[in-house]
Amino acid sequence: MKISQIYDFLDSLSPFELQEKWDNSGLLVGDFNQDVKKIVLSIDVDESLIDSMEEGTLLITHHPIIFGGLKQLEFNKYPANLLQKMIQKNISNISMHTNFDQTHLNEYVATEILGYKIAQKDGFVAYLDIDEDFDFFALKVASAFSLPHAKCVKSSQRVKRVALTTGSGSSLIKSIKADCFLTGDIKYHDAMEAKSINLSMIDIGHFESERFFADILFKHLKNLGLEAIISSSKNPFTYI
Repeated sequence: MKISQIYDFLDSLSPFELQEKWDNSGLLVGDFNQDVKKIVLSIDVDESLIDSMEEGTLLITHHPIIFGGLKQLEFNKYPANLLQKMIQKNISNISMHTNFDQTHLNEYVATEILGYKIAQKDGFVAYLDIDEDFDFFALKVASAFSLPHAKCVKSSQRVKRVALTTGSGSSLIKSIKADCFLTGDIKYHDAMEAKSINLSMIDIGHFESERFFADILFKHLKNLGLEAIISSSKNPFTYI
């Protein structure tokens, strides 16, 4: 099957036109006319993953390996070092990032991982109606994402409405209409801002909240009749 056919299937599943203006989803490495027999699914691209793949494989990732504009390719620096190996092994890459967040990832995490129905969707934000003690809810969230601890901004003792954005969503704080916001990559000044507007937050981790990408997509790719493999994506952070 040609990459163009796979791309069209992915586009029908999660339209690439839904991606944010700053995003870079789509075919990043390869040729639409290239034939593919094997697909590997992963959150990110790393050296060990490239080394393990067969030549001519299509790699579908959540995060784009080419994000900002490339002005030069220095093969001893990221991401050129990985792109060089990919090109040498004829490994193609399609990224499904913010489009997939909106169509699949947030919904899956809310319903399948946290176990709540979505009350409302607003772009990258899924709203959940609950009525629980904050401490109880925070520990439940930490357990659901296999986090070593619950990193929280506690602004109230009771949680009735929760907003969820997988990955890194702190830039959305001002628009959140909830008691508590679940997202990853919460920084110090994000916490200070949340406190000032009486918004509780729980850091669900960037990797931890998006690691379900391959599992979700794998179920859909079965219909194509191609061999698809889920890579054991690794968190770049280590908790000690």
